[in-house]
Amino acid sequence: MKRLSLILVLVSCLLFMAGGAFAQTDTETLTINATVGARAKLTMNPTTINFPDADPDDFPLIDATENPVDVEAKVRTTGTATLTCQANGDLISGGDSIAISNVTWTATGGGYQGGTMNSGSAQTAGSFVGSGEYDGTFSYQLANSWAYEVGNYSQTVTYTLTAP
Repeated sequence: MKRLSLILVLVSCLLFMAGGAFAQTDTETLTINATVGARAKLTMNPTTINFPDADPDDFPLIDATENPVDVEAKVRTTGTATLTCQANGDLISGGDSIAISNVTWTATGGGYQGGTMNSGSAQTAGSFVGSGEYDGTFSYQLANSWAYEVGNYSQTVTYTLTAP
């Protein structure tokens, strides 16, 4: 009886192990593709600055009341992204003008650079190697002069972030 039980146990084990030999499997692979293109996103805050009236003897340079202006460049690129600015002309008040080159800025933050406003050609305001988020600030100044005519002067400046 013991021998019969032992034989039954052995036969059951053999059948159980042999059953695995008859199992079927199949595999399939999945290819995953993603497209990542060049992108550029520029944020400046605030987007309007003001230079208050001041005595040119006491304040040969007038700071913008909103200084510093926060700048954030977000880029995806395989190369070097550039930030440029170009004024649309001189500061204008009716028939009077102040040369836009009297407005300068300093910059903080990796890749950002200071400069002088120009309406003739775009000025480089930043250069960023590779993809990433680049935070900085711009602080603007206006060269003050007794020669300016009384008025409220205005002009727009276009900033362009390019990620090749």
